[in-house]
Amino acid sequence: MPAALRSDLLVVAGRRQSARDGATTEVLAPATGEPFARVARAGPEDVELALAAADAAFDDGRGPWPSTSATVRGRVLGRVAELLRERAEDLAELEAWGAGHPIGDARWEVEAAARTFEYYAGAANKHLGTTIPIMDPGLAVTLREPVGVCALIVPWNFPLLIASWKVAPALACGNPIVLKPASLTPLTALALGDLLVEAGVPEGAVHVLSGPGSVLGDLLVGDPRVAKVGFTGETATGAHILRQGSDTITRTSLELGGKSAALVFADADVEQAAAATPMSVFANAGQDCCARSRILVERPAYDAFVDAFARATEALVVGEPLDEATEVGPMISAGQRQTSLDYLAIGAEEGTRLVCGGEVPERPGFYLSPAVLADASNTMRVSREEIFGPVAAVIPFDDEDEAVRVANDSDYGLSGSLWTGSSTRAIRVARRLRTGSLSVNSHSSVRVETPFGGMRRSGLGRELGLSAMDTYSEVRTVFFAEE
Repeated sequence: MPAALRSDLLVVAGRRQSARDGATTEVLAPATGEPFARVARAGPEDVELALAAADAAFDDGRGPWPSTSATVRGRVLGRVAELLRERAEDLAELEAWGAGHPIGDARWEVEAAARTFEYYAGAANKHLGTTIPIMDPGLAVTLREPVGVCALIVPWNFPLLIASWKVAPALACGNPIVLKPASLTPLTALALGDLLVEAGVPEGAVHVLSGPGSVLGDLLVGDPRVAKVGFTGETATGAHILRQGSDTITRTSLELGGKSAALVFADADVEQAAAATPMSVFANAGQDCCARSRILVERPAYDAFVDAFARATEALVVGEPLDEATEVGPMISAGQRQTSLDYLAIGAEEGTRLVCGGEVPERPGFYLSPAVLADASNTMRVSREEIFGPVAAVIPFDDEDEAVRVANDSDYGLSGSLWTGSSTRAIRVARRLRTGSLSVNSHSSVRVETPFGGMRRSGLGRELGLSAMDTYSEVRTVFFAEE
């Protein structure tokens, strides 16, 4: 733990500064429950300064960043990737301490953020318009142009990584950005703001405002100078953002909650599935919208899977974030842990069987051992509601049709896994599952090259891949008459 409280300021027009009213807030370390940083807390005046500067930096597409050639923008983003790698260990330790991530995971996240900027560095000058054959004499072309000021609101579960998913494509398209990190985890986002300016993004195009989402989020989303909102977080907040931006028809992409299913058929390698599945649920202490928190197992393999899954879960090392051996760190807050404990009690009342976990160790911080609830049904609250903690519900099924029906019987549709030894079943079932991302014989959901997002109440639009650049740009059609 740092010897003294770290202090961080806002990034407004690329420069560090205090909040206009001097307000600050403490940031707690999940591993201890004690303050380890104090950051400036932005308010309405700071939002106004940032939006005024960002709007001037856009200037209807004539500002310094949107008018920079896409090739040069790509070079700047490539430099951001280099700087992330140069500062990787410092950033990983900051993420581990601030978000409770195991240090090995935090290092992976910094590298993944660098790869994201690297990808969009290469994509910046390859996001192309088209020429379209038309009946009238002349030439019709489409242009891809920056949408304008982008308000990017990111959650606390993967602070730096998810920020990179929004910032990199927004900047690649030529947009000024106002990044709003979660109040619980603002530090790596503020550090990223410094790196953007150091890499060569114009100061007026870079703003990072730490502070309460209930204040800053509403101010950003409701302001007509904001052309695009990119949000990752809970579904209820996403619905609120849609309402807030409706009067101004603000372009909005939402990556929201999930209650993803892993389907394990009896013809799968059950031991392999059981060994891989714990980290699909319990990574980041279960605080992941992609978590396969519903595990559907075909009845002939059910007992063997539950036994092997419980053994693999109990073998996970729960420990301090900076310990190299740690696989599962603390939860983000006491409140988040209590929510998981409340759901464990609900599961017991509903008739599930606690196979392992659910224990609070006698140590400082917000730790909770990963819990496996067996003999669940899809009608139970523990199977339908997003817990966002280290709790997995295991549900038996009898045949393929039932598995698909149960998997699709959810308000959400973000991610999922399918475990089977049959290629024909894999194709057949994959086509029937209503989820934005699906992994066959794997628990991995996200790759920078492929679109990521959800169906139903899991969101609107797509992050990552070239699809993300579509959401940060406008298509304009220009017709040149021959006569």
